[in-house]
Amino acid sequence: MAGAGGGGCPAGNDFQWCFSQVKGAVDEDVAEADIISTVEFNYSGDLLATGDKGGRVVIFQREQENKIRPHSRGEYNVYSTFQSHEPEFDYLKSLEIEEKINKIRWLPQQNAAHFLLSTNDKTIKLWKISERDKRAEGYNLKDEDGRLRDPFRITALRVPILKPMDLMVEASPRRIFANAHTYHINSISVNSDHETYLSADDLRINLWHLEITDRSFNIVDIKPANMEELTEVITAAEFHPHQCNVLVYSSSKGTVRLCDMRSSALCDRHSKFFEEPEDPSSRSFFSEIISSISDVKFSHSGRYMMTRDYLSVKVWDLNMESRPVETHQVHEYLRSKLCSLYENDCIFDKFECCWNGSDSAVMTGSYNNFFRMFDRSTRRDVTLEASRESSKPRASLKPRKVCAGGKRKKDEISVDSLDFNKKILHTAWHPVDNVIAVAATNNLYIFQDKAN
Repeated sequence: MAGAGGGGCPAGNDFQWCFSQVKGAVDEDVAEADIISTVEFNYSGDLLATGDKGGRVVIFQREQENKIRPHSRGEYNVYSTFQSHEPEFDYLKSLEIEEKINKIRWLPQQNAAHFLLSTNDKTIKLWKISERDKRAEGYNLKDEDGRLRDPFRITALRVPILKPMDLMVEASPRRIFANAHTYHINSISVNSDHETYLSADDLRINLWHLEITDRSFNIVDIKPANMEELTEVITAAEFHPHQCNVLVYSSSKGTVRLCDMRSSALCDRHSKFFEEPEDPSSRSFFSEIISSISDVKFSHSGRYMMTRDYLSVKVWDLNMESRPVETHQVHEYLRSKLCSLYENDCIFDKFECCWNGSDSAVMTGSYNNFFRMFDRSTRRDVTLEASRESSKPRASLKPRKVCAGGKRKKDEISVDSLDFNKKILHTAWHPVDNVIAVAATNNLYIFQDKAN
């Protein structure tokens, strides 16, 4: 696929995506707790974090180039695993609070330690991930095994010394931000000022300071006085990558609102309103459901934003609110299947989307473990599959095609034989290189371009 490079692969210079790694068990019976629910590279791309429905966070670290094993460059190995959230019970509302990790967001690295935010439906936590490879020995008041010494037997003072030890990676919760959301949190986003972040639920968006856990500021509230008048909910929210006063949030009605926090403390009145007029000829019973936006992402440059609805990905120029500058069809062949997708609830699946490092290509998931890439300059697209069948080291990924009807060609897959239980909702693209991470149920696939 041309021009889809993380660092700006020149258009026309085709390259091949190939298999790099797969993480996770091969078992047919997948435990619910092992299903991956979020994937996120850190700012350098050297760390890759996944969260699952069991409340665990697994961090993978990229290996340095190895002259003995040149093909191991770019391999990610487990760096740290920790339990981020536990199941809770709200006794006042008689509600179970799932431990499932909804989102992970990295903070820019300021020192040797790494920090990330993780959230379930109600509680956000700030985690510090740090390394320890030395331990202190030679204490005055305690023995080497940790027992206290008799002070009357201490006849001389010792200066403790640091001795090397096996590397230990520790994850410790530094802040817990709780009790601020009545509804389920669907988004968190770190601001470009690196001091604040937002959290969004179905009806409200709150602004937090990373150092203050006991209060947050409500900046968007769309809850009507009478809940019977409720017509839409917030589905995703994100801060602008460079302007700390600008944020966007998407709605279940297929619209995106851009807010400027300089204009007022409560951003109920948006600065810009992005909506594509609906084509009356294509209106159906499912129109409102499939127009709901499941994800919104700013480009790295901050000039564009991308939205994902059920059938398509749209790229918007922030200077033009009337219509998107690009519309990419993800799986248009499913339009005739909406009735059965409604009956099995798949129509409510929330697919995420991501940009490559140079904003020249976008990626999003589909069914049957397919994922789609769109090159913005050449307008070419490709369908690839995350499968263990093509999981030989550096095996090239073959483009897949779906036959919507009529006579099926040899390499095509019939739309009727797609497996809707195998879905790729969460993907991530390395911020610099052509390395992508794709979550397929309980497995994490990592692919890279052949040139790497």
